[in-house]
Amino acid sequence: MATFKEFRNNVKPNWCPGCGDFSVQAAIQRAAANVGLEPEQLAVISGIGCSGRISGYINAYGLHGIHGRALPIAQGVKLANRELTVIASGGDGDGFAIGMGHTVHAIRRNLDVTYIVMDNQIYGLTKGQTSPRSAEGFKTKSTPEGSIEHTLSPLEIAMSAGATFVAQSFSSDLKQLTTLIEEGIKHKGFSLINVFSPCVTFNKVNTYDWFKENIVNLEQFPDYDSSNRIAAMNKIMETHGMLTGLIYQDKSRKSYEDLAVGFKEQGLAKQKLELSREQFDKLLAEFK
Repeated sequence: MATFKEFRNNVKPNWCPGCGDFSVQAAIQRAAANVGLEPEQLAVISGIGCSGRISGYINAYGLHGIHGRALPIAQGVKLANRELTVIASGGDGDGFAIGMGHTVHAIRRNLDVTYIVMDNQIYGLTKGQTSPRSAEGFKTKSTPEGSIEHTLSPLEIAMSAGATFVAQSFSSDLKQLTTLIEEGIKHKGFSLINVFSPCVTFNKVNTYDWFKENIVNLEQFPDYDSSNRIAAMNKIMETHGMLTGLIYQDKSRKSYEDLAVGFKEQGLAKQKLELSREQFDKLLAEFK
C-alpha cells in the first residue's frame, strides 16, 4: 500500500509562501494513501489559476486543463476508465465563474468524481480582481469602489442542483480536510468539497484569522444529520455558508455509471475495441 510520501514528486510548488493550496495538496496526498490508492490509480485534473497547478505537484496521472474546463475533462477521464479514482480541482473563479455551467451539470449528472474547489474569494493568478465569491463592498483592482454584486453561494447552488455529497473545509484544518476528501473519494457519485484557502498576497480581508473567527464547525452540533437535505440547506443559510464539515450526503442515489446501460467496468484502454469482419460488414451495409 502506498504512503502519502509516494504521492509526492520532485516538482516544487511555486505558490506564495503561506498559500492555503499547500494544505489542500497535502490533504489530497494523505487521503489518497489513507483510502489505499496507488499513484497509478489516481488522476488529478485541474483548471486555470493558482490552484490549477496542483495537478503537476502530485505523483499521479495529471492534466492541467483550460480555464473552467476541469470538470468536462475529469468526467471524460472517468467515463473512459471508471477504474481510476478521479479528482478535479480548481479555484472559485474556475469553478464558479467561467466553469459554473459545467459545475451545475456535473452535480446533477452525479458521475463518480470528486471536485475540490480552492476558494480564496479573489482572482489570485491575475493579480487580485473580484471573483464570484467576493463579498459585496469588496475592493479590488477591478472594483476600486467596492463590489456591488451579490456573493454567489456554491453550497446552496449544489444543494438545489441535486448534489449527493456536499462538504466544506478550511485549509488550516488538515485533519478535517483529509477526512472529507477520503469520504468524497469513497462516495459513489459526485462529491463537491469547497475549501476556504486564503490568498495571502492579494486578499487582505478573508485572512486565516478572519476565517477562524467566522467559521462554524458542524462538529459543534452532535445531533446534526448530514442525510437530511432540508436540515442541510437550513444550516447553510443560517450560517451564511460559513460552515465546515460534511454538510450533506445521499447514499441512496445511484451514480451515472451505475445507471448507464451497458457501461462496462473495464476501462476503454483495456478493452478490445477492434471490430470483427462480421460486425464491420453489418455496419457497412447500413450505408448501402
